[in-house]
Amino acid sequence: MSIPDPQIGLVLSYSYLWHHEHRAGRQEGAKNRPCVVVFSVLRPDGGNAIVRVVPVTHSPPEKPAAAFELPAAVKRYLGLDAERSWVILDEVNEFGWPGFDLRPVPGAPGSFTYGFLPPRLFNQLMAKLVEVWKQGHGKATPRD
Repeated sequence: MSIPDPQIGLVLSYSYLWHHEHRAGRQEGAKNRPCVVVFSVLRPDGGNAIVRVVPVTHSPPEKPAAAFELPAAVKRYLGLDAERSWVILDEVNEFGWPGFDLRPVPGAPGSFTYGFLPPRLFNQLMAKLVEVWKQGHGKATPRD
């Protein structure tokens, strides 16, 4: 299995740990889900990249202002199901790439990624993410 470079906009399969699960003492996510890479930077010491991902969920968001609905056409392009899905923007998992929580894409052995969000859509997502975090609503969960 080949592990891709952690590029922003990449949608990958990941065992996401929700912030409330982390606060409750859990160390592993309960479910593998698509997640979007929103930040990736190389460590200054030359080590692995530090990556932040945001989760994709079918559950309607508790805070709609902190979520971004994925269009059906983009979900089809990525090979995701037809149910409505939202990217949750007020929390991230942060980890050293590749970490232990990458998972193979269901039905695609050997692949950890679904593909990239279209650039214009990713830019819209990022603008909303920045606004949510500027308002002080963001929470980061470390996964090392």
